[in-house]
Amino acid sequence: MSGGATETPAGCEAALSGGNKKRDSLGTACSAHLIIKDLGEIHSRLLDHRPVIQGETRYFVKEFEEKRGLREMRVLENLKNVIHETNEHTLPKCRETMQDNLSQVLQRLQAANDSVCRLQQKEQECKKIHNDHLIANEKQHKLQWEDFMKEQPNKRAEVDEEHRKAMERLKEQYAEMEKDLVKFSTF
Repeated sequence: MSGGATETPAGCEAALSGGNKKRDSLGTACSAHLIIKDLGEIHSRLLDHRPVIQGETRYFVKEFEEKRGLREMRVLENLKNVIHETNEHTLPKCRETMQDNLSQVLQRLQAANDSVCRLQQKEQECKKIHNDHLIANEKQHKLQWEDFMKEQPNKRAEVDEEHRKAMERLKEQYAEMEKDLVKFSTF
């Protein structure tokens, strides 16, 4: 398939040299065969890049491995050492420290919790006392208001009586003033 020359089947050479009807149909078949063959060759040259890609891939992998050397192995070994160090030394120390200090923290937490509970109880008691005091004051104000409202008709009657008396006094005063005015008008 590679190369510029194309192969023609033996039957196709005979069809190309002759010119009758039988040969024409045979020639078209050979011509189609040649076209298909040429298309396959064009396809392999233009679109089939597997050999080139495989070569480039091999080259890239080889260059990549040579440049990097064993760096990943060293990094993994260092990581393994750090993990081992952490598991063997750091974690046990942290666990011991945590266990030592955890009991103290729990005691302090319990004491703080007890203090908060006492404060809540005191606050609830104060709220209850305050609410009881408010209810008592409200009842007292209600009674005072009822007494006040009961007294209002009596006070209104007193005020009305005072007003009526004041009106009578004023009427008498104006009547006397009118009499005096009549005396002075006769002069």
